[in-house]
Amino acid sequence: MCGWYNSIRPSALAAAAVLAGLLSFSGSAFAAASGEYDKNQGAGKNSGKRIEVAFVLDTTGSMHGLIDGARKKIWAIANNIVDLNPEAEIYIGLVGYRDLEDDYVTRSFKLTTDIQSIYAELLKFEADGGGDTPESVNEALDVAVSGLGWSDKRELAANRIIFLVGDAPPHMDYKQDRHYPLVIKEAVGKGIILNTVQCGDMRSTTRVWKEMAKLGGGRYMAIPQDGGKVIIIETPYDADILIIQRKMNQTVIPYGSARAQDEVKSKMEMYEKAPAPAAADMSSYVSKASRDRGSAIITGSGDLVSDMKDKNLTVKEEELPAELRQMTAEERDKYIAGKAAEREVLARELAEKVSQRDKFVREREAEEIKKTGADSFDTNVSKTLREQIK
Repeated sequence: MCGWYNSIRPSALAAAAVLAGLLSFSGSAFAAASGEYDKNQGAGKNSGKRIEVAFVLDTTGSMHGLIDGARKKIWAIANNIVDLNPEAEIYIGLVGYRDLEDDYVTRSFKLTTDIQSIYAELLKFEADGGGDTPESVNEALDVAVSGLGWSDKRELAANRIIFLVGDAPPHMDYKQDRHYPLVIKEAVGKGIILNTVQCGDMRSTTRVWKEMAKLGGGRYMAIPQDGGKVIIIETPYDADILIIQRKMNQTVIPYGSARAQDEVKSKMEMYEKAPAPAAADMSSYVSKASRDRGSAIITGSGDLVSDMKDKNLTVKEEELPAELRQMTAEERDKYIAGKAAEREVLARELAEKVSQRDKFVREREAEEIKKTGADSFDTNVSKTLREQIK
């Protein structure tokens, strides 16, 4: 076990506490039995309330518009969720599906608080394949209900919600599949609400999608084939938010395996690569969802400045970034405390801009919906979440 951080270093604690008092180095030790770490470590809140939402998306060739809209608005949807219940832990899961003769039948990503990792997978989805109308909806729904890691309703109060989004009915001739009535019965038993979102107006899909929503205790929604008009609100605060975010990114200290550190760096790069409104939505979500974590920059773990709040955190010497391995214990204390203090100042600036932006977006979005209607994927999802999250 490395000797660093085996005890409190008052000078470091004082420096970190000057502005926030958020980081607690007491009892932490940079040693671990395993080099692996939990992506959800420190990412959630401790209120006991969870909101779990899974999106099951048809990714065949006809769904290009919907997938593109989902990429643009996933962070706005996440913001709506955190605004509904600021103290809850928010978990997002994802399933993409096609059909047996395509490149894949399903691709699934379990429920996690690391929403940037879900966003990264969503960016990889491309609309392709399909063509024979029915798709592997039964298998996709089965994966969503039984394979995403839902919490146990007997042990934890939570909202558990699925959105099934597609334009074609299920193959009912695949003998290997569990058919949707049985799968939905299992979902209801687990306390999961099933909502269906139909893209386009195929009658055979309408009938089944309505039946599924009824069986799942959810809502049926019909939107245009292309996913509907996506309302993108550019605000006068977006540029300032990105500038502050860039400064905050400079306070991140990646740690863990080389792969884990690369993952943290790629998450920070998301802010630069995303369109300005989406990047601002991302900053807004992370800022609001992490208020009790010490101003997080990323979702999931891997940033030492944020994760040091966990008193049980242990890290091997070799899992530290190169610049920290070259420092003495005292220098490390001072360095991390300095980054934490710098971040707290920036976090307050960001929170103010986020609040101003939220007000602006709410007002402009309401105006746009009045003008154009609320037929898009994201507006329907947000409305449904407002109704179903208690």
